[in-house]
Amino acid sequence: MKTSTETKPISAALFWETNKDYTRSPITIVSGAGKLVPGTVLGKITASGKYQPSPNTGSDGSQTAVAILVDSVDATSADAAAMAVVRGPALVDASYLTYHSSVDDGTKKNTKLTQLAAVFVNTVKGA
Repeated sequence: MKTSTETKPISAALFWETNKDYTRSPITIVSGAGKLVPGTVLGKITASGKYQPSPNTGSDGSQTAVAILVDSVDATSADAAAMAVVRGPALVDASYLTYHSSVDDGTKKNTKLTQLAAVFVNTVKGA
């Protein structure tokens, strides 16, 4: 029997955004990033302008959280086009977000959410 895993749409986590034509933007997920789900916290690689899950540390720019993925995307073996919330004002359920495997709970709360707030993508605890 085949098992299916459903992901929640970003609308389940995105409580409010000023105007999706303003807050969202088409982006490119870098090849090798893998299969990503809506709500993945992304960083932007400075040299290429492409995005990947924002790691805990690094020096290529992607260590700074700047966006949240809107749809599922597979960038396992090739760059992939995607849509992301890249600016606010926007309000997102923090419990819905997905992080790079190197990001621990303390980093989520103290660093990644603060970095997102810098681009006016704010988070709250969901109901």
